[in-house]
Amino acid sequence: MKLNILKKVAIAIALSYIPVQAMAWGTNGHRISGQIAEDHLTLKARTAIKAILGNESIAMASNWADFIKSDSTYKYLYNWHFVDFERPLSYPEMLEILEHDTNPNAYNKLQFMIDELKKKTTGKQTRLLYLRMIIHIVEDIHQPLHTGHESDQGGNGIKVNWFSKPTNLHSIWDTELVNFQELSYTEYVSAIDHVTPAQIKTLQSTPISKWVFESSQLADQLYKGVKQGETLSYRYNFIYLETLNQQLLKGGIRLAGLLNQIFG
Repeated sequence: MKLNILKKVAIAIALSYIPVQAMAWGTNGHRISGQIAEDHLTLKARTAIKAILGNESIAMASNWADFIKSDSTYKYLYNWHFVDFERPLSYPEMLEILEHDTNPNAYNKLQFMIDELKKKTTGKQTRLLYLRMIIHIVEDIHQPLHTGHESDQGGNGIKVNWFSKPTNLHSIWDTELVNFQELSYTEYVSAIDHVTPAQIKTLQSTPISKWVFESSQLADQLYKGVKQGETLSYRYNFIYLETLNQQLLKGGIRLAGLLNQIFG
């Protein structure tokens, strides 16, 4: 009995040291966007990506950047998963910050890795790392609270309940809403990926800075729609399910466009 108690205490202490903004979309969310991206690749991009990932699909590779957080060697990648802001911003204000902020964040590191992957001189292992990170970060950006407010660490400081489970707003968008649909990632893709060629063209022609701005605007809406300590359940799912699905879909379609561009 005493051993079990000590184990629980040890686990609790260990978890308290995990960065609070540790995840973006949960495992299923990342795989949904990853599979959508894979379904919209050109043959040339698909071939080039397979040469880097081998038998690892984009859907599977999309969670690598979260899994390796358990390895302290990759601690330097932590800030690459998000870009937070002090307050709601207009697009020109945000663009000014994005273009001049030298601190590592999802936006500037994504731009850096895109440039590096386009170089033929980039080494094999570096290409593998950057491809996995690009896949993950593009998906991260489309989780609205990865472009949220610095003061609450992207919604982690907004403590709420999901039905009877204590959690936070960030985690609801990471995992709870996606998992609540009770679909496998392939079933989820079949349910939401019905875009037309015109819609694909529009989504893929939008610059990365606009991806960030769109998500940040959504984050601002999410902040207004919830109170500290509130219990969220069926109605919250009803209100935001379409938004959730659109973000998962956008992330996948835009990721495909970016990969097609890099490896085209």
